[in-house]
Amino acid sequence: MRIMVAVKRVIDYAVKIRVKPDKSGVETSNVKMSMNPFCEIALEEALRIKESGRASEVVAVSVGPAPCVDTLRTGLAMGADRAIHVEFPGALYPLSIAKILKALVDAEKPGLLLLGKQAIDDDCNQTGQMIAGLLKWPQGTFASKVVLDEENKVATVDREVDGGLETLCLDLPADGKKIIFIGHECSKRRTGLLEQEVQDLDIIGYMASAAIDLMERAKTFKSKELPRFLDFSNILEVQAILSKHIVEELVEHSISKICWVQFHFYHSMFMAYAESLTTPGSFCRLCSSDLRLNQPRYATLPNIMKAKSKVIKKLTPQDLNVEIRSDFEVVQVTEPPKRKAGVILSSVDELIDKLKNEARVL
Repeated sequence: MRIMVAVKRVIDYAVKIRVKPDKSGVETSNVKMSMNPFCEIALEEALRIKESGRASEVVAVSVGPAPCVDTLRTGLAMGADRAIHVEFPGALYPLSIAKILKALVDAEKPGLLLLGKQAIDDDCNQTGQMIAGLLKWPQGTFASKVVLDEENKVATVDREVDGGLETLCLDLPADGKKIIFIGHECSKRRTGLLEQEVQDLDIIGYMASAAIDLMERAKTFKSKELPRFLDFSNILEVQAILSKHIVEELVEHSISKICWVQFHFYHSMFMAYAESLTTPGSFCRLCSSDLRLNQPRYATLPNIMKAKSKVIKKLTPQDLNVEIRSDFEVVQVTEPPKRKAGVILSSVDELIDKLKNEARVL
């Protein structure tokens, strides 16, 4: 499996940012630049997957002006096998980057695309979601843990959300599988969206007639007791959950597994898929990394020297048939207002007095 990692060249996180006098942007001349920390974490995760034997190649890609080559050489020194630079001298925004990366994915055919969840210069946090939309791929954003299960074609991703951690289980059917959506009336609208998302697969259709009985049986199981997969190799386990006529109908369609998918507490469904009609493919999915995913390694001096002699493939947006068009205009860049110094108080009574009479929040 080939892994593609998108990396961005940004002002180093330790540099004090200075706004230009004309307020058209920030000073970038004679300023230390480095790889975006989130992208560095994504690259480290790709290298760890390769070292575990589940990937054969890691390709680092970057889009931007000529100095981006230095960032790519850092990626090569860390352990990436190849690097691709799409050179463009002007300003680039998330949608343009997403279109370029989509073209690179179409050309390189990676099994997995990793990138940082956001860049520390613009904090857009949009590129990963846009690429997933353009490619019609499932996505695991803000990933703090990624586990790939090649046997069951599942990627388990722990996401950092406002309330803590959310675990997603992304189903990964290979190309050429038969898909059956089993849903009741209230979930038909949602399953219709899913059918559109996997339009490249062989959709058999809906089994709405069997869905009501199926859902009623599923309700008798607690969510923790209901298995994620029902494997038809263990027919007793299947018959313990599904009624006889449903099992017969699924077997008739050569269904080998059933996957439970829950969109909402009250709108749920099953997704069943048959044996692969072609040779199962690799993972074709996208993850954007968060800070807790890993601790990136340092590049060793010998690897830094070797990276200097490696050839970096150079392309332009025109080579990829991508038209760069900016839909944004920077009106003004200003520094945030300086915070007033804090005040040390001698007692709780003094604090309450200030909150009442000065801040007027009590």
